Amino acid sequence: MEARDAVTDLLTLLDLLAEGASPEELSGVAATARASGLGGDALAAVDRAVAAALRVRRTVTAHRRREAELTALFDTAGDLAALRDTDAVLRSIVHRARMLLGVDVSYLSLNDEHAGKTYVRVTDGSVSALFQQVQLGMGEGLGGLVAQTARPYASRDYFADTRFNHTGPIDSSVRDEGLTAILGVPLALGSRVIGVLYAADRTARDFTPDEVALLSSLADHAAIAIDTARLLDSTRAALAELNTAHTTISGHVSALRQAAEAHDKLMDLVLRGGDLDEVAGALASVLGGGIAVFDAGGAELARVGDPCGPFPVEASGRAVLVEAPGRAAPMDATGRVAAQASGRVAAVERAWVCAVQAGPEVLGSLVLSGRADLGDAERRLFERAGVVTALLLLLRRSVAAAEDEVRGELLSDLLTAPTRNPSGLAARGARLGVDLSAPHMVLVCASEVPRRRLATAASRYGGLVGVHAEQVVVLAPGPVHPARVATDLGTAVDAPVTVGAAGPATGIPELAAAHAEAARCARSLLALDRAGDGATTADLGFIGLLLGDTRDLTAHVDSVLGPVLDYDSRRGTDLLGTLTAYFDSGASLARAKDLLHVHVNTVVQRLDRVATLLGEDWQDPRRALEIQLALRLHRLRR
Repeated sequence: MEARDAVTDLLTLLDLLAEGASPEELSGVAATARASGLGGDALAAVDRAVAAALRVRRTVTAHRRREAELTALFDTAGDLAALRDTDAVLRSIVHRARMLLGVDVSYLSLNDEHAGKTYVRVTDGSVSALFQQVQLGMGEGLGGLVAQTARPYASRDYFADTRFNHTGPIDSSVRDEGLTAILGVPLALGSRVIGVLYAADRTARDFTPDEVALLSSLADHAAIAIDTARLLDSTRAALAELNTAHTTISGHVSALRQAAEAHDKLMDLVLRGGDLDEVAGALASVLGGGIAVFDAGGAELARVGDPCGPFPVEASGRAVLVEAPGRAAPMDATGRVAAQASGRVAAVERAWVCAVQAGPEVLGSLVLSGRADLGDAERRLFERAGVVTALLLLLRRSVAAAEDEVRGELLSDLLTAPTRNPSGLAARGARLGVDLSAPHMVLVCASEVPRRRLATAASRYGGLVGVHAEQVVVLAPGPVHPARVATDLGTAVDAPVTVGAAGPATGIPELAAAHAEAARCARSLLALDRAGDGATTADLGFIGLLLGDTRDLTAHVDSVLGPVLDYDSRRGTDLLGTLTAYFDSGASLARAKDLLHVHVNTVVQRLDRVATLLGEDWQDPRRALEIQLALRLHRLRR
């Protein structure tokens, strides 16, 4: 009887298995057999059969899930093969991720490396407009952790997870969407992470290794889709460039005809004394590209269009490519050698360069960009433009030398004999376009570079520039920041430039006095090992107080002790007295507390407050000296 019942239960088990019954229904067969009184070996056989059926069901379920995953991956591969719309493919991938993992929301984010942001590109299942528009900074949120490590990360409870950097905007958007569990996997092209693919639930859950592997496979397909789209964009751009080249070739005959006209035009420019802007404009209109004119040091003299550069030319006649301010790398000798001493045109990187020369001396260079090739006639025209530019630069040099001489004489007379003929000095300044009655900052610039080169670089600040007492002096209209001037000039001449400043000063005698103060300030900066810096006497602290012509003791005390004075005034405290007692006792806490008649802990607490107000370095020897001097000046002032 038991054998027959056991067979019946086994047959029932097979029927349920064939119908795809749930695990609970399969387990119910054993419970029914046990309830019917079946026992012994027959019951054990039924239990073993139920266990085997459950294993078979799990295997079948896993195979079906794997089949669905493979189908999704094959479908995604098919979408990539027929790629037309990148966003459509990404939406399909995100939707499949949501369906296969059975999550509430799936989404994909991409990195914008230039902006330093990450933004959500595609979502599926999202209901929050705030979430769909959120932008993340690099390294923020779970996605930032994935991007930094290039590894998948899963969080069972996002808000309780401390492994990544939480920010207000990200947490607000996740909370608005109602998400709790989040899995993120990297979108990688080689070793570079370009984004993250996410799967998220609105309730806490654990993501299995199979789910992580599946989402990673979909992320790989998404990365391929993005890379393919970029390649297609590059291909389209390349086709556009080919079309442009074809158009250029078609216009070759017209360019030859225009070259003869331009030849005559350039000669006319020389005869009537045209300037560099006219030369650049004529060349740009004829050669159909951007034109720039640079001097031998790489400074721009004229520009039309948007050319590359600068490509200054060395004394040897070789063009060099400036990679960064103050650093130049000579071009190699394999087809990229730039204009030689003969003045011939040569290709450098994305441009054409021609040396501007007067005999063996290289005066500068002409740069043409926007042209993939130059015909023989165009090359000759470009070379002839170099000759014309050389003539104009020589003329410009002669005029500048004469003007510099006049300006230098005016500056020397102004600084050495300001009271001899003030009205005459003012009239000479007016003829040079300098109003000596207006406020001017006086800058004294010191450097190891040739003074003429430094003066040329300093002319950008306008006013009056010249060499006086072996130093470059600048009378700059309006306020300027001496530290910034030192940095800018140092970059321009590729060497440290020390700038002492005074003013603004108004009037000829005041300008002379301001020059003396600026010169003392420059010498002090060098003595203090601050070469390459810029400052006024006020910036030098008590040293400036000693050097300056105007000694504003109140302003100096306020600049040093102002935070402590303000604190005592507002709170009714006496931190200033504590500070005085501390220094009077030789920086001894024990002696200071006796002078103040308070506990030593009270002294420590007050000095901690002083450190908060004056900065943690207030006991540094130089700061301490400034503070003690200001305390004594404050006591004398009272």
